[in-house]
Amino acid sequence: MLEFTIFIIIVALVFDFLNGMNDAANSIATIVSTRVLSPKLAVLWAAFFNFAAAFGFGVSVATTIGKGIVDVSIVNHELILCALIGAILWTHVCTYYGLPISVSHSLIGGLAGAAISKAGFAALVSHGLTKVAIFIVLSPIIGMVLGFLLMVLVVWIFKKKNPSKVNKFFRVGQLISSAAFSLGHGTNDAQKTMGIIAILLYTGGYLGDTFYVPFWVVIIAHLTIAAGTMYGGWKVVKTMGMRLTHLQPMGGFCAETAGAFVLIGTAIAGIPVSTTHTVAGGIMGVGATRRLSAVRWALAGKIVWAWILTIPISGLIGYLTFSLVDPIYKLF
Repeated sequence: MLEFTIFIIIVALVFDFLNGMNDAANSIATIVSTRVLSPKLAVLWAAFFNFAAAFGFGVSVATTIGKGIVDVSIVNHELILCALIGAILWTHVCTYYGLPISVSHSLIGGLAGAAISKAGFAALVSHGLTKVAIFIVLSPIIGMVLGFLLMVLVVWIFKKKNPSKVNKFFRVGQLISSAAFSLGHGTNDAQKTMGIIAILLYTGGYLGDTFYVPFWVVIIAHLTIAAGTMYGGWKVVKTMGMRLTHLQPMGGFCAETAGAFVLIGTAIAGIPVSTTHTVAGGIMGVGATRRLSAVRWALAGKIVWAWILTIPISGLIGYLTFSLVDPIYKLF
């Protein structure tokens, strides 16, 4: 059993690495597209703050993933493995095609699908899933509104200033906003993997009678997502930072600041949200301050469809994987 536990932890870390790859776009797309940092420096910058998020932000999201999506009593190693397979396959496909998706929701979908396959819909924790569903809608809307309002405010404040000085000021400001967003990214997204590993250890009897997230799990999850961010998902970066709308440092600062506010706030509240949804909303909000046509809404529509399909498809993969693996698992 210990060997199987270690194997699943490795699979969970593969998911965490892919999370960093796909969501590297969220952390660095704006700062690359505005040419504040080169791609290589940008991923190093983001990876550092992804890891720094391990210290000081708690594990509320990890607890929600570990206990708030499916009934803990039906969770076993097989179910977690099948959930991870569902999440990994969908994340890999979307990263390959340059689609920025919610890696968080692919994990939630995989968990839900495997749980339904094992024990029916009664295995789902309705209030936890309801919270996730509400913020699938709210996080991009909040990001869009905040991005729009911040951009309007900043333009008003700096309207009489020298444009070259304003641009220089926000090139520095974007370093701060990008760091804040990367902190939010690491805080929210690394905790999904923490929750999976923690529930794996808990149901395997390695944590005793009380569910908690060991500190070594916190560190390894943040190190892995930082490594994935350093490797980078460059097709996704291009989609988010260069094709969705044209950004200047001022706009990049507003989009990242809006995203950071949402991510850190929801992480403290223990709500697993999509960093992709959040920053895409911020970018669209900033673009809309110029004119609605400044946002490529056709591309935005494709991204939204990827968001909508993430939980159902990863859930279906998790469901089918469990259905196939369960008869074999029972033989052992």
